[in-house]
Amino acid sequence: MTDTDNQRDKDGREIALEARAGEEDRLFSPSAARNREAIREAFLRHMPDEGLIVEIGSGTGEHAVEILKAAPDLIWQPSDPDATSRRSVNGWARHEALANLRPALDLDVTQAGWWRQIERPIAGIVSINMIHIAPFAAAEGLIAGAGAKLASGGKLFLYGPFRRNGHTAPSNLDFDRSLKSRDPYWGVRDLDLEIIPLADRHNLSLEAVIEMPANNLSVIFARR
Repeated sequence: MTDTDNQRDKDGREIALEARAGEEDRLFSPSAARNREAIREAFLRHMPDEGLIVEIGSGTGEHAVEILKAAPDLIWQPSDPDATSRRSVNGWARHEALANLRPALDLDVTQAGWWRQIERPIAGIVSINMIHIAPFAAAEGLIAGAGAKLASGGKLFLYGPFRRNGHTAPSNLDFDRSLKSRDPYWGVRDLDLEIIPLADRHNLSLEAVIEMPANNLSVIFARR
């Protein structure tokens, strides 16, 4: 197993925010190792257990593997704009022999109409630790796509740090400052003042907010 450089976006900024070890094409994320079980349990309680799930910003692919082992009737469509991440996802699919983990797509949710690359109906969309390490346009595009593509009752699952009505834990304030030092357009988003109103404009209703370890939240929306 070897250490790998952090993935970088098209402008050369690090997007992984952590050193990741690698074995063949597969990458291993320390943060995924810490939180994947808690995320799996929140996902299983609130998301569909069959049908197509589209993941935006799949990273290493470890969350997809963790969830699919517990929900074998799902079909999982991973995606990531980073080629190294896509190779890792595909490497995990081969290593775990998961026929229901599809080849990763190159999706950029800041591009208008990105969801048109997904042909079949979607039961749910999931995005883990993405919207704070991207410009707000990524959150806007993600939620617009969920509103456009999900059928009534379809679910959107978000995980990460959030502000609540302007307030958050001190550790998240420090994290927000660190993110903005890397890119002024990144940052911890406000669930109540930014994300919920945006979702409402795209016919998505808040269904659940789950407190997670390390001052993170799992947030589930349902398409009206």
